[in-house]
Amino acid sequence: MTTPMTPVTIIGAGLGGLTLARVLHVHGIAATVYESDPSPSARTQGGQIDIHEEDGQRALADAGLTDEFHAIIHEGADASRVLDKDGKLLLDVPGDDSTARPEVLRGDLRQILLDSLPAGTVRWGRKVSGVRSLGGGRHEVTFTDGTTVTSDLLVGADGAWSKVRPLLSDAKPAYTGTTFVETYLHDVDERHPATAAAVGKGAMYALAPGKGIVAHREAGNILHTYVELNRSAEWINDIDFTDPAAAGTRIAAEFEGWAPELTALITDGETAPVARMIHALPDGHRWDRVPGVTLIGDAAHLMPPSGDGANLAMFDGAELGSAIAAHPEDTEAALTAYEQDMFPRSARFYEDARDIIDICLGDNAPTSFIDFFTGGPGPEGEREAQSRS
Repeated sequence: MTTPMTPVTIIGAGLGGLTLARVLHVHGIAATVYESDPSPSARTQGGQIDIHEEDGQRALADAGLTDEFHAIIHEGADASRVLDKDGKLLLDVPGDDSTARPEVLRGDLRQILLDSLPAGTVRWGRKVSGVRSLGGGRHEVTFTDGTTVTSDLLVGADGAWSKVRPLLSDAKPAYTGTTFVETYLHDVDERHPATAAAVGKGAMYALAPGKGIVAHREAGNILHTYVELNRSAEWINDIDFTDPAAAGTRIAAEFEGWAPELTALITDGETAPVARMIHALPDGHRWDRVPGVTLIGDAAHLMPPSGDGANLAMFDGAELGSAIAAHPEDTEAALTAYEQDMFPRSARFYEDARDIIDICLGDNAPTSFIDFFTGGPGPEGEREAQSRS
């Protein structure tokens, strides 16, 4: 069987990989993206995310998709409320529809990137089973169906459990001690009016030391919830998530005595609860230059969720695409330029990501979160206030 050669091979059709492919396309450079999902609609693409002016929006501008991005913004979704466990309102920040950090659905954002690429750019249903170096900066990618491709330039955009990362680094993601349990409520204004009122028009945070309920109103009258818990891996693994009712009851028990309009986000969930165990790579993860291969997004710098992950992945993709375009005859110069900027850029966010978890679930929650949001005591609050100004 003949193994095809692809000049730029991207593993993973997430936001980072697609942004890279699009920026390359803008510069007239062909790329092929291989994705394990069988189709674009094979699974949901996560919830609502805010796209930051300084990185995510810059990446979309480089991709020539600013107008398309503005068309999918969920107006008013940047409103935020903080409640205590009894449902009492502690902080209410109305949305201002500014362009600094507008909210969009991850799936809608992915779709405008997919729509911007030539037909056939993304090859669906191609799950990677292994990658090996052929020397001279060339690499062979093997898929679970037995087919292979050889690449002059291989980019791992394949997330936390990247198959490409071992070519560059021995680092493996480690559990951080925090798990988010994901649930959904639908038709909330009609079917769950008390809970809908508690959440409001945007995001709602009900936080306490070691646990919290965070919900976001999404387009289509949906409440998307992440139940946040500082628990051991053994505690999480002891819950049978194949039994949705029992799993929901077990998670809700951690919030005994909380307001029913808050616990309804767990007990009344209309989809099976899904545990998202939060993993991270070592702080400041980096590697020595290896010819012909690099990483972007979570494959390069997996860290706890802090609102920056999607933005960093897209910015990585845009910056790598621009570097490749700037060095059309010298792949190594392009990869060196990209990594020299990416390593210190991503390193700055590791500390922020750890701080966010502590602010939300540490001993001083929810006061620490309110201070963070309003620019109250401490450098974290000052930093957040500046970012929202």
